[in-house]
Amino acid sequence: MPKTDSLQGSLDLLVLKILSRRPGLHGYAIMSAIQDMSDEVLRAEEGSLYPALHRMEEAGWIRAEWRQSENKRRAKFYSLTRLGKRRLAQEMGEWERLSSAIGRVMRLRTVDV
Repeated sequence: MPKTDSLQGSLDLLVLKILSRRPGLHGYAIMSAIQDMSDEVLRAEEGSLYPALHRMEEAGWIRAEWRQSENKRRAKFYSLTRLGKRRLAQEMGEWERLSSAIGRVMRLRTVDV
């Protein structure tokens, strides 16, 4: 199965969660963390991640600081703000509600035809 941007609707939650556990990551490290922590199931493409990071920074959920990366390039390093921690709690609550509802539907017995 080809890898695609498979995060539809959950990218904010994943980024906020990763930054809550590992503050001070740059964009590429966030992409790698999503892929690694999901055992290669999820993948954030640059075309989705960087606009999301910019949007979350504008919303005040994350802050960015320009620093030198491990490969000596200038990169933005992101960390969660207090507002971002509150947003993460909201997003996690919504995720729990949604995944519970999906689980209930998936447990319905299938009718044989």
